[in-house]
Amino acid sequence: MNSKFWQQRWQEGRIGFHQFDVNPELIKHFSTLALPIGSRVLVPLCGKSVDMVWLAYAGYDVVGIELVESAVQAFFIEQNITPTITEFTSAADKFPLRRYQGQLAGQTITLWVADIFALSPTAIGGIAAVYDRAALIALPETMRADYSTQIIKLSNNAPQLLITLNYDQSKKDGPPFSISLEQLQQYYDANYEIIELESQSSTLNSAAELSVTEHVWLLNKRQD
Repeated sequence: MNSKFWQQRWQEGRIGFHQFDVNPELIKHFSTLALPIGSRVLVPLCGKSVDMVWLAYAGYDVVGIELVESAVQAFFIEQNITPTITEFTSAADKFPLRRYQGQLAGQTITLWVADIFALSPTAIGGIAAVYDRAALIALPETMRADYSTQIIKLSNNAPQLLITLNYDQSKKDGPPFSISLEQLQQYYDANYEIIELESQSSTLNSAAELSVTEHVWLLNKRQD
């Protein structure tokens, strides 16, 4: 992960990817995962997303992973939660890891300050589902295959609710990056049945009006 890039974005307040309201697609489609109340949901590259608040009030424990510590600190401050902070060291590469943990609406929210590639399934524990609103689309194409492999590993191939964008990448630099169905299949088709739940188009106001389509996907583990 490009730590310097994301640290600078947060330091300068260039966090247009952060939504102040709960993502309506999460509210609309989360039930398709069919999770028992109390299940643990992984939110990769979580920032200080209020989607995690919604998940807690819906009755789910949250496990978030975020590279920038100030974003994790901001989440707990803004939600008026005093976290317990624990520091670890990755045996693989001596990478320092911090775990912030607190309670909200009777559920446990655990946010790891870490490069997502430095974490192991043993460290984060069992995961019932993945909610990926802004992680896959935040990564350049050169990193996405490794990212998808790591998510499958961390979650033990748990089902995913995934949101992507599709647009003419030549007209706009990412992040967020455009991801086609063919690319998504490249990353996940071997492990998941990929089901499109919804798509909707919009136009970004820029020098050249850019048509963007947002896609909501359900990824279900393929049966042997």
